[in-house]
Amino acid sequence: MALAIEPITRPFDAVIELPGSKSYSNRALLVAALARGRSEITRALFSDDTRYMHRALEALGVRVEADERAESFAVDGVDGRFPASHAELEIGNAGTAARFLTAAVALGRGTFVIDGSSAMRKRPIQPLLDGLKALGVDAESREGTGCPPVVVRARGIAGGRARVRGDVSSQFLSALLMAAPYAARDVEIEIEGDLVSAPYVTMTLSTMAEFGVRAERDGDRRFRVAAGQHYAARRYAVEPDASGASYFFAAAAVTGSHVVVPRLGARSAQGDLGLLDVLARMGCEVTIEADAIAVQGPARLRAVDADFTRMGDVATTLMAIAPFADGPVTVGGIAQTHYEESDRPVAAATELRRMGLSVESTWDSVTVHPGTPRPCEVQTHDDHRIAMSFAVTGLRAPGIAIANPECVSKTFPEFFEALRGLTKPR
Repeated sequence: MALAIEPITRPFDAVIELPGSKSYSNRALLVAALARGRSEITRALFSDDTRYMHRALEALGVRVEADERAESFAVDGVDGRFPASHAELEIGNAGTAARFLTAAVALGRGTFVIDGSSAMRKRPIQPLLDGLKALGVDAESREGTGCPPVVVRARGIAGGRARVRGDVSSQFLSALLMAAPYAARDVEIEIEGDLVSAPYVTMTLSTMAEFGVRAERDGDRRFRVAAGQHYAARRYAVEPDASGASYFFAAAAVTGSHVVVPRLGARSAQGDLGLLDVLARMGCEVTIEADAIAVQGPARLRAVDADFTRMGDVATTLMAIAPFADGPVTVGGIAQTHYEESDRPVAAATELRRMGLSVESTWDSVTVHPGTPRPCEVQTHDDHRIAMSFAVTGLRAPGIAIANPECVSKTFPEFFEALRGLTKPR
């Protein structure tokens, strides 16, 4: 059943405690699994995507103890080689799990299959497979589509040099980097084209460093990981999810309200915090401290033209509040988001038009003209970010309902409860 969103009729002043970052949680789970010794991952996200990673690691022979109440995982690392010699890994529509595990299982010995939902079977993975082949790995798309299911006939990663496309997803590079320390020889990776969502690579490198592995980086073009390094077990705290925070920053922006997100601040490497610069240009007052971020929305949002090449996951967040600006809002640099859980630029533009709004689209941009959204049951296209983004639209426009609201469980199961909490007294 669709979930009706109740508009906010008066400005709120709220503090929102967010779950851990999905991106950091899944990186930490995999790196901890490859490490020597037992790691504890605290403040971790428990969602569909992290559960797929958790179950896949167990299928590979890794002992993982999950405590959802305490938001923690205990992981007994395997020091670079999974015990299982055969596994069929079901990863739903979890892109991080699909890409990261495809590279990691190559370190073992045996045959491994990585498969997922019908949507995952449409998401490209061939650039990663090409990179693995250059490093001596027998890996292929079983159906020849360049998408999952993937078959990896593992006998370790020889190492050497690989060229990897950077214009589809940064996850291909991140997958290779995290597996690289256990290759037989040094791994050097050169990026072909532009590297989209480059801050996610910074997150990968910082997670590797936290567990004791160093990589060399020459801008966004070349990367090198020396062989013979080992991840060392540790206690690792996951910071809040910046993508999840974006919906609450946008909620404040569009309702003239004030919101504070604790434990997320100036030291964060999460690129999706770049949305704050866009909101500031639109008239929001943004305060970024060491351990908290606050946003105060203006009386009226200003029009803006913004590039989301480095922060594609929050492009739909801006599209959802764009109708309330004082002029056209252009969301550019979004070509890579055609390959996410849904074809996001098309899905978002479709829903905006169903609300009666004027929208212009190209392959790499969406321009939304100002207007009053009419009542609409938003089709989420089974995409958590479409659901969460347009829920924010409903905070300002009456009559918005979200079909299939359960899809937010992919990364933020408590999202709608947190959204309702905006108007609770502090």
